[in-house]
Amino acid sequence: MDSNPPTTLPSTGRAPYLTVNPSQTKKLGEILAKEVLKTKPPRRKAFSFLRGKKKRAPKEYLRYLTGRALIFGLEGDLGGGKTTFLQGFAKGLGIKERILSPTFVLMKRFKIKVSRFKYFYHIDCYRIKKPKEILDLGFKEIISNPKNIVAIEWVDRVRKILPRGTLILKFQFADENKRKITIKQKNGK
Repeated sequence: MDSNPPTTLPSTGRAPYLTVNPSQTKKLGEILAKEVLKTKPPRRKAFSFLRGKKKRAPKEYLRYLTGRALIFGLEGDLGGGKTTFLQGFAKGLGIKERILSPTFVLMKRFKIKVSRFKYFYHIDCYRIKKPKEILDLGFKEIISNPKNIVAIEWVDRVRKILPRGTLILKFQFADENKRKITIKQKNGK
């Protein structure tokens, strides 16, 4: 793979994406955020025709969001690139604050200034033992607001309570430096 970071998501929408260094992982996050900001407001009941579809480009998923927050779940091993990706994602949203994983505070909220979205929530579920613990953070209220974007690290710990249509980004080590990032839609409850 070319050592230059990508500048757009592939138009074919074929996942997985392969990044060869942290700057490419950040750049992929930044590109996805810019695609999110370009999307038009959602239409209700638009997910119904997606049932049974296995692969779609992330930007195609984004067109069909219903009236709730845009939710990204990130899963992968420690050091797999999840926080690095979200640093780029936040940059793409125009957030200037430093993005660190909120492992001990569990959640951080950032204001999005130039968008139809109002807040970016970064949640880290590494320390969560039971999925219902995330509800104590006001999770239901956060995800019910279509002006929010929510990114959840260690999403595998709360997958059972995520709504249908959540975008799951799976980070895998291709080798010591390369990351394979697969994007799919959660079809379960």
